Amino acid sequence: MEEEIMRVEEKQEETGVPAVALRGLTVMPDMMIHFDLSRKVSINAVEKAMTGNQKVFLVTQKDPNVNEPNQEDVYEIGTVAVVKQITKMPGNIVRVLVDGLEKARLLSFEEENREYLSAFIQEIPVDSEQLDEVEKEAMMRSLKELFGIYSNLYPNVGKSLVKQFETEASLEHLLNQIAINMPLSYTSKQKLLETKDTKELFETISAMLLNESEVARIKNEIAKNVKERVDKHQKEYLLREQMGYIREELGEDEASDIREYEEKLAKLKAGKEVKDKIQKEINRLKKMSASHAEAAVESTYIETMLEMPWNKATKDNLDIVHATKVLQEGHYGLEKVKERILEVLAVRCLTSKGDTPILCLVGPPGTGKTSIAKSIAEALNKKYVRICLGGVRDEAEIRGHRKTYIGAMPGRIAEGIRQAGTKNPLMLLDELDKVSSDYKGDTSSALLEVLDSEQNSKFRDHYLEVPLDLSEVLFIATANSLSTIPKPLLDRMEVIEITSYTANEKFHIAKEHLIHKQLEKNGMTPDMLTITDNAIKDMIAYYTRESGIRGLERKVGDICRKAAKEILESSKEHIRVTSGNLEKYLGKRKYSLDKANEVDDIGIVRGLAWTSVGGDTLQIEVNTMPGKGELKLTGQLGDVMKESAMIALSYVRSLSKDYKIKSDYFEKHDIHVHVPDGAVPKDGPSAGITMTTAILSAVTGIPVSCKIAMTGEVTLRGRVLPIGGLKEKLLAAKMAGMEKVLVPHENRKDVDEIQKEITDGLEIVFVKHMDEVLEHAFVKKDEV
Repeated sequence: MEEEIMRVEEKQEETGVPAVALRGLTVMPDMMIHFDLSRKVSINAVEKAMTGNQKVFLVTQKDPNVNEPNQEDVYEIGTVAVVKQITKMPGNIVRVLVDGLEKARLLSFEEENREYLSAFIQEIPVDSEQLDEVEKEAMMRSLKELFGIYSNLYPNVGKSLVKQFETEASLEHLLNQIAINMPLSYTSKQKLLETKDTKELFETISAMLLNESEVARIKNEIAKNVKERVDKHQKEYLLREQMGYIREELGEDEASDIREYEEKLAKLKAGKEVKDKIQKEINRLKKMSASHAEAAVESTYIETMLEMPWNKATKDNLDIVHATKVLQEGHYGLEKVKERILEVLAVRCLTSKGDTPILCLVGPPGTGKTSIAKSIAEALNKKYVRICLGGVRDEAEIRGHRKTYIGAMPGRIAEGIRQAGTKNPLMLLDELDKVSSDYKGDTSSALLEVLDSEQNSKFRDHYLEVPLDLSEVLFIATANSLSTIPKPLLDRMEVIEITSYTANEKFHIAKEHLIHKQLEKNGMTPDMLTITDNAIKDMIAYYTRESGIRGLERKVGDICRKAAKEILESSKEHIRVTSGNLEKYLGKRKYSLDKANEVDDIGIVRGLAWTSVGGDTLQIEVNTMPGKGELKLTGQLGDVMKESAMIALSYVRSLSKDYKIKSDYFEKHDIHVHVPDGAVPKDGPSAGITMTTAILSAVTGIPVSCKIAMTGEVTLRGRVLPIGGLKEKLLAAKMAGMEKVLVPHENRKDVDEIQKEITDGLEIVFVKHMDEVLEHAFVKKDEV
């Protein structure tokens, strides 16, 4: 023990050695390093050391900017090193290679020596004897583990030390080597240099390894994320550049698109407001990159605006003779429509313009409303656009969507104008009565501006955002019924009723148009198939029951297809379809004519009804039976017909004295009113006089003529009210073989407009009161 104390004291005795004050650098024991010297005193100190034992004291300056350091300007602890090599460099610089030996404490500088620094130092021994082998082993393992983590993050640093961990190096040596090789600042290394013992150095270096490992992990993670982002942007950039080059080669690049837009704009026939709007949008597109979310929206909008025919119009054909020929060749009948169109042409011929009418063709399905509109467009040499409004319930379908919405597009009106390529087409608004409304808006109200000739010159579509002139568009609307069209919308249109076709009209249409059309459609010629006139009439009477001719056309098509098959199978050259062999091609008859009864009967009266497919006869049956005075109604009657039955009963009861009906008859008898075809719903204000006559006949026992039919509504006082659909009803009466028809007096004007072929053979009697009805309907005793 005394020998060890003496050895320590010997090491701690003062020694004067050349010293070098280092700027921004700390040299540690076991550290071999190059550094450059420029100050004269430092170079002299190194040269002095080389002339002696080659030892030099290296101490670090606290402030690197001090040129002539004193003891207060340097740290207290430094390192004694051996100078291995001195190399003179250009510019009076000397490069020195040193090898650190051990730590030493600076006691003082020799003040008398001005040529170089000479320091009195005291060497500091390494204090590791206090650690036992177990602690050293634990520290070694911990250090190895921490350095393994650190070396994974800093492979370049760890590569040089991995072998030393594998060899049996001492703990002190490993600690020094780690401190030397870690990328620490000179202040951090000075802190390690000043550490007193091995345990404290281990703890300090362990903390530094942990801290540096965490910093490196976070740094690597950040670098990885940044790299991924940069790689993604780089990839997108390269792809975008490649795409741009490909588009440029194909002439589809964004710049060429913009040039194309500007060229089209220069040629566009439009007003200043429209051109300014398009130019503004083109300028916006120029400032956007191709990847911008709104670039595609802007391009679509500009293309739509450039395609709109703002001031582009076609020249109307004002030749009345040509128009008359086209309308007559394409359609049989429809005289009112043809006359109105020819009137428009006549006005345009005289005024060069004239107000464009808004026509509404109303009639049953299959009567040629849509096809006549197409013929009108052909006659006037106008572009034809058809817009089907059936089931449309979104207001934006008419006015368009605002272009800020995803998937925005112009409304159907603006889109129709764009497709037509002209601002004055014929636009057919089909199925106007089937427009509906919901929470998205009232479509019918949106049509008010479209169909108002005073407003539609400045129609605003939400997508276009500029006024669109619709004043030169010829609007034609079609509908099956006026009841579902709002009154304000109906007020803006001129209504033309297209009534049902008569049997004679259907015959002519089939013979002149349908047969030729179906022969051509099925690849046949008139030489291959002939359909006789009687066969056509039987098809109309027994195989179709409609107001239009769609069903008749389908039947003609059936005959053509079956005839084509027969020609190919039997090698026949010609087939003739007659009334006798019609069942061979169309099967058994589907309908039978509801002919008049053969004998006069009590409580049975033939009424007339209008249906969506034309007219029909309605046989009303009334029976009485003992009971409690109840009125029973069967046959799926609607509210209007139920009210008609109650009014009829009340009126009959008011006639009890006139027809000598017992006063208690209605309290002791039930009255049952039945309308056959119970599966078919029936409703409408035209069966009042029929029910009244039938009930009075059943109560009084007076028979009703079987050759008479009637239509009209009745009031409580017996007055007969007018009805609608008279043409279809008279047609049904004639087909049923009726001889006399009772019609409300106020419908006389309607009878005058009906073709003679319908009224011929019918005795039409106009009645004002139920007394007149009963006078004609009841069979007198002398007639029975």
